[in-house]
Amino acid sequence: MKLLVTGGAGFIGSAVVRLAIARGHDVVNLDALTYAACLDNVASVAGNPAYSFEHADIRNRPALDRIFTAHKPDAVLHLAAESHVDRSIDGPITFIETNVTGTCTLLEAARGYWHEAGRPESFRFHHVSTDEVYGSLGADGEFTEDTPYSPNSPYSASKAASDHLVRAWGETYGLPVLLTNCSNNYGPYHFPEKLIPVVILNALAGKSIPVYGKGENVRDWLYVEDHADALLTVLSKGLPGRSYNIGGENEARNIDIVTAICALLDAKRPKAVPYANQITFVTDRPGHDARYAIDPQRIRSELGWRPSVTLEEGLARTVDWYLDNEPWWRALQNRSGVGARLGLRA
Repeated sequence: MKLLVTGGAGFIGSAVVRLAIARGHDVVNLDALTYAACLDNVASVAGNPAYSFEHADIRNRPALDRIFTAHKPDAVLHLAAESHVDRSIDGPITFIETNVTGTCTLLEAARGYWHEAGRPESFRFHHVSTDEVYGSLGADGEFTEDTPYSPNSPYSASKAASDHLVRAWGETYGLPVLLTNCSNNYGPYHFPEKLIPVVILNALAGKSIPVYGKGENVRDWLYVEDHADALLTVLSKGLPGRSYNIGGENEARNIDIVTAICALLDAKRPKAVPYANQITFVTDRPGHDARYAIDPQRIRSELGWRPSVTLEEGLARTVDWYLDNEPWWRALQNRSGVGARLGLRA
């Protein structure tokens, strides 16, 4: 297939681009190159004749029309989004403009292109979303595809809105849409403002390692390359109009993630005192969801997919990658907000 991947210079998007190229697809990477994007993420495929890049914003309808007309994609994998909860607390309007207005504009451009092409049944618009749209769980239970939406942050609310738009375009206009909601991703090329890279880089720099509240918030951790594999599986096998939850089957408390990373660094780059001595508990994020957990039954039973990377293996791979790729993360250290505590304006 020829895939139009939005946000393909970001963390998850670049993993999709690299894997899609490796599997023989043609890929058009559409990215606005905001603060969290990095073309180094796709440097390994930049010279491949199956890869092309379009610097454009998903809110720019004329640019989208030109790109659809020029490249004639068979499918859209929509990953372009503002995604950092703390930034959404400080500046929610940007999240509405990109995640809601941008998704609506992209849907309309895709619908126009699909209609002009004769409404081919093989076309797909795959919207990539988050489990955060479901809100917060207690000690028990898991999110299913039928869990009512109950977003608690400006970020998750903007993603919930975009999910509803995608569903509506499928029901109202017949656009062949797919929707996936994933758990927390981690792995190589993770922008250094999220929990796992913050822990690694602060530990290496000898800085305090901040843990929100008591570190008891629970997440289901999904290795990013597993997620990319799941997305391509849904794209090729998923039923139009269907949604699929994608989880890593790896639940853990934040404090357990932090201490595991410290132990890995103690073994891989030892110093005089344990890295865990740098852990500092800080004021919790406003509206911090207690627990997320995915019930993966639908994607497992209908599409035959499940994650292949355990949390122990994935964390070890991730730590190794950051230790081996210092030039990549050093170049991002001076970008806006990196290294600063955000999300306290509430």
